Amino acid sequence: MSRKNQLQAIDRLLTIMDELREQCPWDKKQTFESLRHLTIEETYELGDAILDNDLNEIRNELGDLLLHIVFYSKIGSETDSFDIESVANGICEKLIHRHPHIYGDVKVNDEEEVKRNWEELKLKEGKKSVLEGVPKSLPALVKASRIQDKVAGVGFDWEEPQQVFEKVQEELAELQEEVTAANQDKIEAEFGDVLFSMINYARFLKVNPEDALERTNKKFIKRFMHLEQRSKELAKPIKEMNLDEMNSYWEEAKAL
Repeated sequence: MSRKNQLQAIDRLLTIMDELREQCPWDKKQTFESLRHLTIEETYELGDAILDNDLNEIRNELGDLLLHIVFYSKIGSETDSFDIESVANGICEKLIHRHPHIYGDVKVNDEEEVKRNWEELKLKEGKKSVLEGVPKSLPALVKASRIQDKVAGVGFDWEEPQQVFEKVQEELAELQEEVTAANQDKIEAEFGDVLFSMINYARFLKVNPEDALERTNKKFIKRFMHLEQRSKELAKPIKEMNLDEMNSYWEEAKAL
């Protein structure tokens, strides 16, 4: 598609948004707050489509997210706070400023230098901490991953994957000590440390922990549903099966 056609498509969306905001009872009532949870939901739906590698659905979900960006910009324009032009120009200026190796005379050797420069530039822009950019409302697993990415970007990091693996083993041993001592509060604290260290290890293995866990979730759901189907075929509730029977059907599901 040509740039002209792309711009026409965006203009068409902006026109439709203007019309909906003026004429549709539902669209007229929406606010930043009322749209927030819907935006989060759309983001997760896009995430699902990406994990499923469903390109058609990815396109559809991107359209939904684009609508939300246009919607927020329209609401902002109604109080002269901002509009789609200032939103677009804002991100353009930020990208140019934070890519001095493209738009300036800075030299970089690899991706890691780009990430370090990015975080250093953010601090120069007035950020008090590299962690300010981590949203408070992120799910804990995703937040841990982003925290580790951020601090690694300014050099606070392990040198080798083996060091991180040893830290995982150390945290597991500390967890087991608290389990033996039956101290519930400390068990929770140490369990959190284990998860945090595992997420850090995933980074060194070039694995996205959120994607990896969701992949396992999907695999488990598929296998358990197979077990449920076999249970129905046998007219025997799962809770009445013994462990050997369940394992047999579980292995059967793994082979599918």
